Amino acid sequence: MDPGYPVEDIAPIAILMDELRSEDVQLRLNAIHSVPTIALALGPDRARDELIPFLQDSVDDEDEVLLALAEELGRNFEEYIGGKEHAHILLGPLENLSAVEETLVRDKAAESISKIAAVLSQSQIEEYYIPLVKRLSQGEWFTSRTSSAALYAAVYDKVSPAIQDDLRKGFFALGSDDTPMVRRAAAKALGPLLGKFAQQHLLSDGLPIYRRLQSDDQDSVRLLTIEDLIAIAKRITPAEVKEHLLKQIKQSVGDKSWRVRYMAATHFNELAEAVGKDIVREELVGLFVNLLKDNEAEVRTAAASQIPGFSSQLEKEVILARIIPCVRELSQDSSQHVRAALGKEISGVTPLLGKEATIEHLLPLFLHLLKDDFPEVRLNIISKLETVNGVIGIELLSDSLLPAIMELAEDKSWRVRQAIIEYIPLLANQLGKPMFDEQLGNLCMSWLGDTVYSIRESATVNLKKLTDVFGVEWAKTAIVPKIMGMGSHTNYLFRMTTVQAIATIAPSLNLDIIRSEIIGPILELSKDPIPNIRFNVAKALEVIGVTLAKTPEGLSFVQEWVVPALERQKTDSDADVRYYATRALQKALAPAS
Repeated sequence: MDPGYPVEDIAPIAILMDELRSEDVQLRLNAIHSVPTIALALGPDRARDELIPFLQDSVDDEDEVLLALAEELGRNFEEYIGGKEHAHILLGPLENLSAVEETLVRDKAAESISKIAAVLSQSQIEEYYIPLVKRLSQGEWFTSRTSSAALYAAVYDKVSPAIQDDLRKGFFALGSDDTPMVRRAAAKALGPLLGKFAQQHLLSDGLPIYRRLQSDDQDSVRLLTIEDLIAIAKRITPAEVKEHLLKQIKQSVGDKSWRVRYMAATHFNELAEAVGKDIVREELVGLFVNLLKDNEAEVRTAAASQIPGFSSQLEKEVILARIIPCVRELSQDSSQHVRAALGKEISGVTPLLGKEATIEHLLPLFLHLLKDDFPEVRLNIISKLETVNGVIGIELLSDSLLPAIMELAEDKSWRVRQAIIEYIPLLANQLGKPMFDEQLGNLCMSWLGDTVYSIRESATVNLKKLTDVFGVEWAKTAIVPKIMGMGSHTNYLFRMTTVQAIATIAPSLNLDIIRSEIIGPILELSKDPIPNIRFNVAKALEVIGVTLAKTPEGLSFVQEWVVPALERQKTDSDADVRYYATRALQKALAPAS
C-alpha cells in the first residue's frame, strides 16, 4: 500500500483486512456486509485498485462468508467502483467464487455474474465476459464447468453471430460432459438459453443438445429436460413438434424413473398448452391417463393436480369418456395424498361439464370424498364447494351436501370444523334467512362452546359475517340473546366467549341494540372474579367506544356508560386490566378530543 496515503484513508481497508483475518466467523461475515461502505469510503479509484484485488484473494474462507461476498458483489456494486464502464472488474473475484466446492456459493456467484452482464457494454462482454465463460467451461474441475452453464443465456443475444456460434458449441460440450453434475447444470440452464436462440438455430443446435440430455443415463439429468422440452415446443409449430419432439414427449412421460414421470406430470398443463390442441387430442390424452394410473402415488398426486387445467383443453365428451373414469378410480385411491390432491382440484372440472353432467358424475364423488377418513381430503373438498355451488345451484347443494356439512361440523378434526365455519357465510348468502335459521342457526351457536379456542374464535368472526349478510335486526333476535345468555354461565370459558363475541360483532351492530341488549350484561362482566375476563371486557368496551363515538348520540352514550366503567377498571387490582382500561379510555375518547 502506498505510504503516501494519510492514516485515515488507509484505515478502512486495514480494518477490513483485520476483520477478515479474525477467527470469529460472525465478525468476518459482518466485514463482508460492510464492503459497500468501505468502497464508498475509499472512493472509486482505490476501490478498484486495492479493494477488488484484495477480495479476489479472499476466497479461502467459510462458505457462509463466501456466499455473502458473492451476494454483495451482485448488488449494483459497480456504482462503488466508478460505474458501468468498470463493472467488468467485478468478474475477477466472482470467477474465483464460481469454482469453489460449495454449490450455494457457486450458484450465487453465477447469479451475480449474470446481473453484472446486464450492465456491460458489448465490447466489455466480448473482451472480459466471454473469455471468463470459456475459462470456466473448460476448467479442469467440474465445479467451474457446472457454474459456467448458467452464464450463457445472460449474454447470448448481446454478442456477434460468430461468438454466438462459439457459445452454442461450448454449451453442447457441457451437455456432453463426462460429469453428471455438469450435464445436470446444462439441462437446468438450457431452457432460458433456448429462449434466446434464433429460430434457425433452435432445431439445428438446440434440439441436438436437448436430445442428448433427454436420453442421459442419469434420471437427475433427464427430469430437468422437461422444462427444456416445453421451451422448444413453445417456439416451434405443432407440425414441427410432431416431427421432432413427439418421440421425446412419449419417452419422458413413460420414463422408467418415477422422478422423471413426476416432473412430466407436474408440468403437463404447460406442455399441453405448448404443443397445440391437435396433438393434445391425438397423443396427450392417452399419456395423461397413463400418468393418472401410474403405479407411483407421487406421480398420481402430481397428475391429479393437473386435471382441471388439462381438461380445459378438451371437449366435454372426451372429459367424460377418458378423464372422469380415472377421477372415479382416484377417489378410491389407496394413497390419502392422491385423494387429497383430487379433492383440491376436482371442483375445477365442474364448470367444464355443466350442471347435468356434474350432478350425474361428480356429485357422488364429492359426497364420497366428504366422508373420507383422512381430514385433509375432507378439508380440500369443503374449501372448493363454492365452485360446485355456482354450477349446480344451491337447492341441489343443500339437498345433497347439507347433511354431509352438518356431519362435518362435528368432525373430530378441528381444522375440518374450522373450514366448515369459514364456508358458512357463503352458504348463508345462498340459502337465505329462513332456510339458514332452520338448518344451520343452532349449529353456528354451538361452535361458541367448542373445546378448541381457534373454533370459538372463528365462530365469533362467523357471527359478525352473518350479521353483515342478514342485517342487525336478524342479529338482534337470532344471535345477541344467545351470546348474552352465555355470559352468566358458571364456566368462565363461556363467559369469555361472550365478551370476545361482543368485541367482534359490535362494529356491525347499532346503538339501539348495544344500549338495550349488550351494555348491561357486559358491565356486569367487568366485575367478574377472573382477571382475564375483566381485561377482555376492557377490550370490548374499547371497540364499542371507538365504534359509537363517531356520532354525537353515540358519543354521549359512551360518556354515560363506557367511560365510567373504564375509569373504575383503571383502579383494578390486576395490572393487565388497568393497562387495557387505560388504553381503551384513550382510544374511546380520542374522537371527542
